[in-house]
Amino acid sequence: MNLTIEEVNKSFGEKEVLKNVNLQINPHEIICVLGHSGCGKSTLLNLVAGFLKEDTGAIKVDGVPIDGPSKARGVVFQDHALFPWYDVITNIAFGLNVQGEEKAKAIEKAREYLVLVGLEEYENHYPDELSGGMKQRVGIARALASGPDILLMDEPFGALDILTRDIMRKELLRICQELHPMVIFVTHSISEAIHLGDRVVVMKGGEVAGDFEVGIDHPRMYEHPRFSQLMTEIEQILMGEEELMQVIRD
Repeated sequence: MNLTIEEVNKSFGEKEVLKNVNLQINPHEIICVLGHSGCGKSTLLNLVAGFLKEDTGAIKVDGVPIDGPSKARGVVFQDHALFPWYDVITNIAFGLNVQGEEKAKAIEKAREYLVLVGLEEYENHYPDELSGGMKQRVGIARALASGPDILLMDEPFGALDILTRDIMRKELLRICQELHPMVIFVTHSISEAIHLGDRVVVMKGGEVAGDFEVGIDHPRMYEHPRFSQLMTEIEQILMGEEELMQVIRD
């Protein structure tokens, strides 16, 4: 399955959010979309999800234009978006039930993904009884339960503490190695993007300002020369050379 983004433009009123965005994403790739707040990365994700429609251009999966949301594209949000009145297993099965899956089969499938994210002992707990990282695991399980070919993640670890975020990155990589979905992961963290992505797409001012192949085996370490090289090159794009030199001097 290939995802093609061709000459995509999107505005809200007079504000131009995306400008001539072109990307080709291959099967099973993990693409990290990186940039400052307001650069258009979340808008791009919502276009791929089918929640928004581009003004001009096209977004296609295997040559077919995206026309609204689909179970083939699962979404994980930053705030996990779990229903507080449902227990964990019911939250995961919810999408399957909406799609018409028989209740017992939906619960059975939900349990499979609960095991995948390591929370099988918490199926009868409610969201307010879980830690932030556990809630995000449930959100990932819910997104995966429908069997999507593409997993869309909008800063899913942004609200977590550093240690939990590191654990969640490793969990995500483990899941991806098992299920092999295409992943588009939006973040504002350069190091997180390099840790996770096969490629890092840098956005600035609504445009694609850089597209980097990471090329480092997992597990990835900050000390790797390529890691440091990518950090520097991406910082130069996001900050500008003059701004970066000022930060270094300070």
